[in-house]
Amino acid sequence: MIQLSLYGTLGCHLCDAALAELAPLASSVQVSQVDIADSDELMARYQLRIPVLQRADTGAELDWPFDLATLMDWLADCLREEA
Repeated sequence: MIQLSLYGTLGCHLCDAALAELAPLASSVQVSQVDIADSDELMARYQLRIPVLQRADTGAELDWPFDLATLMDWLADCLREEA
């Protein structure tokens, strides 16, 4: 299972859209939502960028906007291993 963190905040419609893009990958991807409002450090880092996905294995980040094709490319190495 691919572990991802989704940095965002409550009421963020773009964060909801990002989750919708991830839905087709639900059998391969586990997403932990991280509310940046809970941390000054996270606010400073992500407030102008959310939503942002981060891979647990590499720490690589993917900023919005992204679509399913972009996600598939970004996760291609992991998805091959899952198959």
